[in-house]
Amino acid sequence: MVRFGLQLRTLEIFCDVAQLRSFSKAADARGVTQSAVSQAILHLEEILGVKLIDRSSRPLSLTSAGQTYHRGLTEILSKYHCLEDEVITASRSLRGPLHVASIYSVGLSYLPDANEEFSRLYPEVDVRVGYGRNEAVIDDVINGRAEIGLVSFPKSTKQIIAVPWQKEPMRLVCSANHRLAARNEADLADLDGIEMVGFEKSLQLRHMIDTELKRFGIKVDFRIEFDNADSIVRAIQANESAGFLPEAAVRRETATGALRVVACRSLSMTRPLGIVFRRSGQPSRAGDEFGSLLLGRPLAPDREKRSRGARKSPPPDAAVDNGTSVVA
Repeated sequence: MVRFGLQLRTLEIFCDVAQLRSFSKAADARGVTQSAVSQAILHLEEILGVKLIDRSSRPLSLTSAGQTYHRGLTEILSKYHCLEDEVITASRSLRGPLHVASIYSVGLSYLPDANEEFSRLYPEVDVRVGYGRNEAVIDDVINGRAEIGLVSFPKSTKQIIAVPWQKEPMRLVCSANHRLAARNEADLADLDGIEMVGFEKSLQLRHMIDTELKRFGIKVDFRIEFDNADSIVRAIQANESAGFLPEAAVRRETATGALRVVACRSLSMTRPLGIVFRRSGQPSRAGDEFGSLLLGRPLAPDREKRSRGARKSPPPDAAVDNGTSVVA
């Protein structure tokens, strides 16, 4: 007999348990108690008249009936969420405020063009950008002050999903009057003991730079330190100094000749960038569209895939490839 009345939330909870093989992890993912998850599964099993979860194994496993049910239910829920999005999209245009948080260098480098294009596509959406350090951006996302955040060294946690965006090359730059400015390429020996303007030691980017320099036995004298790229750019110009900066952060200055890029092929550094959003209270359609515009691909193809992908994502250290790119 076909039974009606099952709540969508109950079916989604079953899929969470099936994917995560744990009542407690499913509870964390849904923001409910473990008891509520257990009761939902028991209720579902009572209605269907079959056991779906084998509770005797650790981690939990699905019974044969549970595997069949999960396989079919996943497809049904995916289609339902697509239909839901289609109906919502057709019933109203995008409008209202969209709060985005960004670290300084990413926001100042990438968002002006992105905002202009997004405004052309969705003129009734008011994109409001807040700036801060990585920790502040993540905190804004977790606490709902921003729908999406743009960060460096993205890392998924229990509270946020991190989507890798790009690996931004780090460049060795100097002022037009620096002794390296007349050279097309610098050797490692040229950098040993050199005075530079750098990022603060507390930043992960500075740690990456220090680690790379230490690998070659190079000691750089960071006389001035800042927590953002824009201040470093200004200090390099004012002090006729040098430093390592993300490529996008110095495009304007290198184009005008105010700063020079000096190749150093022995060094290889990139800064991974990513887009983060909450596991619960995920981005609105406007947030999805804005993130997708930045990525050049869907931020989340649909809600079911987003949920499934987040829970099956690799460990945080594997989520982002801190690959290398020649500093040039």
